[in-house]
Amino acid sequence: MGTAALLRAAGVGAGDEVVVPAFGNVEVARAVTLAGALPAFADIDPATYCLDPAAVDAAVTPRTAAVVVVHRFGHPADLGQLRALGQRHRLLVLEHTELDTSHDETARRRERAAYLDTRLRGVRTPEGGAGHSYLEYVVRVPGNGRPDRDAFARAVRAKGVACRIPVQTPVHRLPEFRRCVSLPETERAADETLALPVDGSLTKRDMQRTASVCNALGGLLAPAL
Repeated sequence: MGTAALLRAAGVGAGDEVVVPAFGNVEVARAVTLAGALPAFADIDPATYCLDPAAVDAAVTPRTAAVVVVHRFGHPADLGQLRALGQRHRLLVLEHTELDTSHDETARRRERAAYLDTRLRGVRTPEGGAGHSYLEYVVRVPGNGRPDRDAFARAVRAKGVACRIPVQTPVHRLPEFRRCVSLPETERAADETLALPVDGSLTKRDMQRTASVCNALGGLLAPAL
């Protein structure tokens, strides 16, 4: 059952608000509108890219009926705190899980992520943890020098290393969901994040090339704090 159907089955609809992230996953906001409710955007944790429980708490109003939790890039959200928050405010808490990979593929991705963690310089590597499956390996390219993230991405691709910008525009800045809301971590992540390849088919030579190309460019950046 999809998110919209789950919301409707729980009685969430017209006049209700549902707290969702604005860092990607526009389909979650659309599911809320399909259920007849209004998406309310909360900020993310800058390390996990998942909803920040404190930001969700601050976004709750008398009209809030539910929270949709999204696990991002293979990093699990803090479900313990978010469920506790839901119980405190009597809110429905739903999970939206991204596509998963097999156990073997996850193990291979973790190996490649660990390799990059120890070799990348000049970019900020992702926060790991036992639960991270690395559906995407997302680094930060801070906009504190040249090249910035977009220029960095173009240069990396020009050297034959695939990469992608995971979130081009936060959902709250899209015309259909435009809101006047302060989401500084969401905005910063949209400006700085870049996904590098870590899929299980990549060879050691591929990973060495990725590290070498990024480090040659990363040396032009001021050190990440």
